[in-house]
Amino acid sequence: MSSEKLRKQIKERAFEKGEFILASGRKSNYYINIKNAYTEPEVLRNIAKDIAEKLSEIEYNLIAGVAVGAVPIVTAVALEVNKPFLIVRKERKNYGTGMNIEGEFSKGERVVVLEDVTTTGGSVIKAIKELREKGLECSTAIVVVDREEGAGENLKKEEVKLISLMEVNELMRMR
Repeated sequence: MSSEKLRKQIKERAFEKGEFILASGRKSNYYINIKNAYTEPEVLRNIAKDIAEKLSEIEYNLIAGVAVGAVPIVTAVALEVNKPFLIVRKERKNYGTGMNIEGEFSKGERVVVLEDVTTTGGSVIKAIKELREKGLECSTAIVVVDREEGAGENLKKEEVKLISLMEVNELMRMR
């Protein structure tokens, strides 16, 4: 469970009402713009501390952030827990090294994937598959906000446990 202070910060700075198309392609009458919230250092620090608390209960070697939304989060968490991190691109680069995973790792290392918001879990599942293809073990994903639209169930099918700092219903109930 996230801190009450972080829930209030996310509600105030990231929760928007209107008509939106989500990354999953679904339509929604609200949007959770974590990027707008974590550009405030105090919010990013609180996210990192709450995720670090969750990580203290998990055995892992590395954390990985899904580009682009989770890059500031994974960076802040890495500083908080003093562990190396990876960045998983949504698409492979067609220039430079052509890598889709940035950072150093070895086969068999345990990775926890971090994401800002999840709806169906599609981007997290894609990142986990990329990590697994490189020989990394991944059985846990941590998100700031779970929109509660199937991500937990979809990740479970991939043998991944979803941990969220907060669920969207918590934010909806807040005044």
